[in-house]
Amino acid sequence: MKLFHSHSSPFVRKVMVVAHELGLAERLELLPSAVHPVKRDRSVLAQHPLAQVPTLILETGESLADSRVICEYLDAEAGGRLFPGQGPARWRALNEQSTADGVLDAALLIRYELTARPESERSAAWIEGQTAKIESALAWFEEQAEAFGERVDIGTIALACALGYLDLRFSDIAWRDDAPRLAAWFARFGERPAMVATRPPAA
Repeated sequence: MKLFHSHSSPFVRKVMVVAHELGLAERLELLPSAVHPVKRDRSVLAQHPLAQVPTLILETGESLADSRVICEYLDAEAGGRLFPGQGPARWRALNEQSTADGVLDAALLIRYELTARPESERSAAWIEGQTAKIESALAWFEEQAEAFGERVDIGTIALACALGYLDLRFSDIAWRDDAPRLAAWFARFGERPAMVATRPPAA
């Protein structure tokens, strides 16, 4: 399988953490990409109409886009270990993944506002609104943090990748000050081999 890759993409990192946890990382050939919110990467576009990373090219030649789809595909390939089966545990993990991805969506929208737009076109209200989403989601995760324990599934993986991206790109958001339980959990989870192996280069 081939994966369009970016070292700084938190969604790519989520896929790679899943691949490492499942023992599938060596089956992925990493393809470079130059995805941009305005200028589309034609090499990725040739494989999928969204032209985004991550995009996974299967051994059949078909392509999958969106980290949630790719992660679930890899999990199915490995026999289903990181996506709980039917029942409360599944909905909890999927809800955590969706909320963590929402943190990343908001963070990336801020990042694009600051890097893809001229300063004269940037919206302070937009940035404040996206920052508020991040803060409320982190407050919600702080309430759940003590229950995470040693659980490793798509919910906790997505959350760890979101927190890692905040550390990479938004060091001014001192999220640990308001979320000490979440910070303690992340300190432990971040030392998992899969997390260490996928750490992006320093910003």
